[in-house]
Amino acid sequence: MMAMTFAGAGDRVTQAAAQWWTRLRAEDPTDATIEQWLAWMEEHDSHARAFEEVSRLGQRLGHADIHAREAFVAEFAGAAERRVRWPLWMGAVAASLLVAVVGGSLLDRVYRPQAQPYVSEVGQNRDLALPDGTRVALGGASAITARYADDLRKIELREGEAFFSVTHERRPFEVEAGPVLIRDLGTAFNVRRTGDRVAVAVTEGRVRVTPPGGKDAVEAAAGQQVLFDPRSGMSIGPIAVEDATAWRGRRLEFVNEPLFVVVASINRYSRRPVQIADAGVGALTFTGTVRVDAIDRWVEALPRVFPVQVSAFGDHVVLSSAEPH
Repeated sequence: MMAMTFAGAGDRVTQAAAQWWTRLRAEDPTDATIEQWLAWMEEHDSHARAFEEVSRLGQRLGHADIHAREAFVAEFAGAAERRVRWPLWMGAVAASLLVAVVGGSLLDRVYRPQAQPYVSEVGQNRDLALPDGTRVALGGASAITARYADDLRKIELREGEAFFSVTHERRPFEVEAGPVLIRDLGTAFNVRRTGDRVAVAVTEGRVRVTPPGGKDAVEAAAGQQVLFDPRSGMSIGPIAVEDATAWRGRRLEFVNEPLFVVVASINRYSRRPVQIADAGVGALTFTGTVRVDAIDRWVEALPRVFPVQVSAFGDHVVLSSAEPH
């Protein structure tokens, strides 16, 4: 018989965590269900810890061989016939196992690492908690996908910007941002992705950043930023910790950034997106601050700083070169 131990089996929080674990895997969860689960996770740190423990148990049972699973289900069924009162969390997991063993084809869906997407709207910063208690702040119009398994916690930053405050545990924590892989070494860090251009700023601890090809990885500590550009490769330099996450205070900070990166960042907060008509305009570099509530004024002032022309339309703005071609 497969040995199983679980802390706090009689606790109401653990029971609720087991119910959520089963509910999220029994069917394709709706957006409303996911929002309710996230709200429950964010109510208290103990909720995230309990959910993680239940998830680990479910994964262990799922990875067990067929004989161990059948023995567990048989013991559960026998206990029910003897009217033995099992803890609710075990009943929930056992019920899922019973379906998996009888149905067979459902086993992979119930126990494979779940890919959970999280997104934010244009102009919206969103705070959330991952199953292990890691806190994530999503910038406007940003998207991540979380995949948790027995041996790894893997996050994909599909677009935008995110700040991670990572809960320390035995499983590595990695963020994949386009061609770049970031591994947490016990830390808090910010990742901004603009296409395949990636900026990683560390506010606490250290990270290891690996470029495409898996070679020449660099480690960055608090107060350092790693930049990857497909054209120029990877570089590392200092950054003010408060500037790394200034966007959380509705302030976008840039230091010698190409204008196309600046524009992509402000578009995540603007209802009237800015388009760049000329590659030369996008290559201009900008250092300064853009307040989220003053994007239109910043765009209007660009011709005073750069040789650009601003053409405003009802639903978008176009930046083009003011110099003759």
